[in-house]
Order: sequence, then C-alpha cells, then structure tokens
Amino acid sequence: MEKINSKKLFYGSCFALITTALSFSIRAGILPQLGEQLSLSAEELGRINSMWFFGFPISMVVGGLIYHTVGGKRIMQFAFFAHAVGIIMTIYSGSFMGLMLSTFLVGLGNGCTEAACNPMIADAYDGNEMSKMMNRFHMWFPGGIVIGSLVSYFMTGAGMPWQAQIWVILIPTLIYAYLFWGEEWPTAKVTEAGTLSGNLSAMISPLFIFMMVCMWFTAQTEFGPTQWINLILESSGAQPMLVLALITGTMAVARYFGGNVVGRFSTPGVLLGSAILATLGLFLFTQITGTPVYGVAIIFALGVAYFWPNMIGFVADYIPKSGALGMSIVGAVGMLSSYFMQPIIGRWIDGNRATGISNGLTETSLEIFTGQATLTTMLFFPGVLIVLFAILYFWMRNTKVASSGGH
Repeated sequence: MEKINSKKLFYGSCFALITTALSFSIRAGILPQLGEQLSLSAEELGRINSMWFFGFPISMVVGGLIYHTVGGKRIMQFAFFAHAVGIIMTIYSGSFMGLMLSTFLVGLGNGCTEAACNPMIADAYDGNEMSKMMNRFHMWFPGGIVIGSLVSYFMTGAGMPWQAQIWVILIPTLIYAYLFWGEEWPTAKVTEAGTLSGNLSAMISPLFIFMMVCMWFTAQTEFGPTQWINLILESSGAQPMLVLALITGTMAVARYFGGNVVGRFSTPGVLLGSAILATLGLFLFTQITGTPVYGVAIIFALGVAYFWPNMIGFVADYIPKSGALGMSIVGAVGMLSSYFMQPIIGRWIDGNRATGISNGLTETSLEIFTGQATLTTMLFFPGVLIVLFAILYFWMRNTKVASSGGH
C-alpha cells in the first residue's frame, strides 16, 4: 500500500481553502461593479451571494455521507471540476441567472473542500497536533481572503474589469489539483466514525444538536459583516477592502497560534472569549468612523478567528463517533445559515437606506447611517453566542476530550 504523504495532502488542502477564500473575498470586492453593470439591487446581489452559501452545505453533507465509501480523493476531484467550471461560467455569464448558477457551482467546490479535508486532517494527526493543524488549515480561509482583498483592491484601483479578478481564483485551483494528484488518503481512526450508523447515533445527542445551533450564529457573526463590508463601509472614511484584509490577516495570524491558545484555555473557553470579543468589535463598528475603524477591525477579527476551526475541532474531539459526517453537518449548518441570511441582510441594507432617505440624509451621511444601522441589527448574532457558549463552558467544564489521542 502506498505511504500516506500527510504533508503534501495538508498543503493541497490549504490551496483548496485558498481557492474558497478567493471566491469569497474577490466576489465581495466586485459586488459594487456587478451591481452597477447589471443594475442589481442589494437584495439581488444577496441572492447571488446566497448561492455560494447554498452550494457549500449541499456538497458538505453529501461529501460527509460518502467520504468513507468513495474517499477524499474522489471528492476533491469533483471539487476541482466544480471550481473550474464555476469560475469560467462566472466570467462569461453576464446575467443574473448565470451568476446564480456559477456561484452555486463554486459553492459546491468549496463544500467538497471542507467535506474532504477536515476529516483527512482529523485522521492524519493526533491530540493537540490535530488541533494545531486544524487551526492552521483554517488559517488559509482568512489568509486567502487577505490575498483576495488586496488583489481586488489593487485591480479595481487600476481600472481592471471584474472578470480579470475572477481569473485569479483559478491559480490556487490548479495548484491543489496538482498536489492531490495520485496521493492516497488516511483511513478513519475511530471505528464507529467510518460507519453511517455510528455517525447518526452520535449526532442525535443533545451536545451535537446544541453545537449545530451555535454554528448557525457563529457563521453569521463571521460572514454577515465581512461579505457585505464593501457596501456597508464604503463611506465610513476607511477603505473597505483594506478593512477586510486587516480583519482576515489578523484572523490568519490568530489561527496560526490556535493550537497553543486552545491548549491553554480549552475549546469551550476559547469559544466563549471569542463571542465576547466579536460582540465588542461589532458594537464599536456601529459607533466609529474614519481611521479608528482599522483598530476596531482587529478586535472584531480576534473575536471571529477561532469560531470555525474550533467548532469543527470540538466535534472531532468531543463527539468523534460522528466522524466525517458530523464535521460536515456542523459546517453545513453554518453555510446554510448564510444561504438564508444573505438576502435578508441585503433587505436590511435596502430598508435602512430607504429610512435614511426618508429622514433627509444624502450621500456620505446616508451611507454611514445605512452601514451602522445594518451592523447594529447584526449585533444580535454574537450577543446570542455569549449566552450559548457560557452554557457550553459550564456544561463541558468537567468533561475530558472523548479519546486520549484527541480523536
């Protein structure tokens, strides 16, 4: 049997996640151009965004169901197909429906990445090393967003068309396809994790259901503000794509050291602290304009940085029998929440702008009012998380990780 090259698989996973991140950040950067060229409202742009989040959970769940039968390699082959076709369709579609379909395909590719790579890392590494590598894998979502935000900022500033920005997403797509080519994937460590009955019995537990509820709110706390940052902050006196780059750059650095932080404070403790910081950061965004926005971005980033990898890591550590399916379901809930919420957030923006106009606001003052009113509504998400993660912290205080190896 061929030797498992964990390092090469891990690097391939990172480039696949960079593809996901570029598709997120560059799309956020070109929203104003798309809206202008195709005469789309914020709600319509939200519907296009929502397809990114709709394709994601579908392929995550299906990928989780078939991971132990078809293997991560096949799932990533489909991911490459969906990414490549979706990227090219985005460039040449030129219509609302075309963008809906192409964004859906890219979302399918992104979901496959999570469905295949999370369990691969959980099976390839043990204990605190697994937590460290899970955080470092997920570091490349914000890390890739930094790259994408800067690419979008400079290419837009140089007057390059949005189609040229989309072509950039194809670069990491080709790299991950090359790294995964011909590699063998590890098998499940926990026997029940490789069986559907074992997965399902673990997933009907109160703890797993509770974590699904938490994931709904963690995803909205992270994705709600960041996907709309260009429209929300465009008149705040700060450069929106630079704010996004600062948020995600801080997240990437924080996740690099995530294994050490979790080792010191425990996963439930880290999640509770994150909710408090995210609430503070989002609140300050509603109060502040101009240069201080960059400082607030760092606070918010430290809040949301540890949500996603440690929600997945929590399931791997404390509910290991749920296996690849459990990790995929929790991630899918996060993405599905965004599918439902993106058009709603777009409606909030349109509604707040209409309210500002009826109050006689114009130009910069109107956009600042619209952005801050929308962010104020979004404060609900991290506020609920403080309560939920406080419950989780006390619930798990005397509970050890489910297996000595950490998985």
